[in-house]
Amino acid sequence: MSLAAVVFAAPVQTDTSTSCRSDPDCGPVPGESSIYSDYTGKSAPFPADSTAPVPATTAGPAREDDILFQNLLSAEWAAFSFYQQGVEAFNESSFIDLGFTNTTYQRIAEIRDNEAGHLRIFPGFDLNIIEVSSMAFLTGLAQQAKTNATTSALVAIAETESRHETWALIDIWGEDPFAGPADTTFAYANQILYITTASFIIPGSCPSENPAYPNPSQNLPQFDYNSTTSTGHPGSPITFVYRENKYTSKISVPDYVSGKDYYAVFFHGVNNITEPYDTKTNSSVIPAVFDSKGIILVVIADTPGAPTLDSVVAGPMILLQQPASATNITGIA
Repeated sequence: MSLAAVVFAAPVQTDTSTSCRSDPDCGPVPGESSIYSDYTGKSAPFPADSTAPVPATTAGPAREDDILFQNLLSAEWAAFSFYQQGVEAFNESSFIDLGFTNTTYQRIAEIRDNEAGHLRIFPGFDLNIIEVSSMAFLTGLAQQAKTNATTSALVAIAETESRHETWALIDIWGEDPFAGPADTTFAYANQILYITTASFIIPGSCPSENPAYPNPSQNLPQFDYNSTTSTGHPGSPITFVYRENKYTSKISVPDYVSGKDYYAVFFHGVNNITEPYDTKTNSSVIPAVFDSKGIILVVIADTPGAPTLDSVVAGPMILLQQPASATNITGIA
C-alpha cells in the first residue's frame, strides 16, 4: 500500500502525547504528507486531534519572536477550529443546494488541512473576513519579526492565506480575485487579533499557563458604522457607532481629552490617509482617492497617521470593499 493510502486510511495520529506534538520528527510533516493538503475526512488531523497543552521545555525569559509565535499559534488554532466545525457540520450537498460549486466542501476541507499544517509548523461562515483579516494580521507580524527566518516563515504562510482569499472571491462570491496591486498592510497585528479571532476563544478554555490572548492586548474600544448613512466605500461620509465590550458587557468609548484633536486614519494598500474626526458626532469621511478593492482598515488616533501603537485610541474596523455586497459586515469582534 502506498504512503498516501496509509495517510488517508489513518488520518489521525495515534501518538497524541505532548512529547510527540513538540517533536518535529513525530507525526505527519507539512510538505511531506498529503494530510495537510487534500485530506477530506471529518476527523481532525494531527496535531489538532489533541488539545492538551505542550509545556515549555526550558525556563526563562522569552527569546526573540517567542511571543510573536505564541500569538500566531493561538490565531491558527482559532482559524482551524472555524473550518473544522464547518467540515463536521456540513457535507458536499450542503453547498451545492445553496448554488455553490460542487467543489466548495472540498475546498473548505483543504483549507482546514492547511490550517492544521500551520499548527504543525508553529508548535507551542464568513470566509472573506477570515482570510483578508489574516493577510492584514500577517503584514503586521512581519514588521514585528526579529529574525530573517521568522519573516520568511510568515511570508510563506501569507502566500497560502492569499490563495484561500483568492478562492473565496472566485468561487464563493463570484468576484474578480485581483484586489488591487497590494493587500492592505497594518502594523499592529494584535489589534487585528483582538477584533477577529479573540472572539472565538471561550473564556477559561485555555491552559492557565498561557498568557492572555492576544499578548499584549490594548483592549481598545470597538466600533461599527451606521450603514444607513454610509455605503462604507471611498468618498462616503461615515459615522461610527461604539459597541459593547464582550468582556465587560458595557459600551466602551475612548477617553477623549477636551480640546485635543483626534483623527480617523484609513489604511488601504501600503498607504494610510488621515481625515479629521469629530468626537461629538463620531463622524469622518472615507478618503475618496482609495480604489474600491480589497479592504480598508480604520482606527481612531490622537496623532495623524497613527504612527505608534499607543496613538491608536479605538478600532480597528474592517471595511470590506470586495465583494461590495458584503461591505456592511462590520460586527466581527
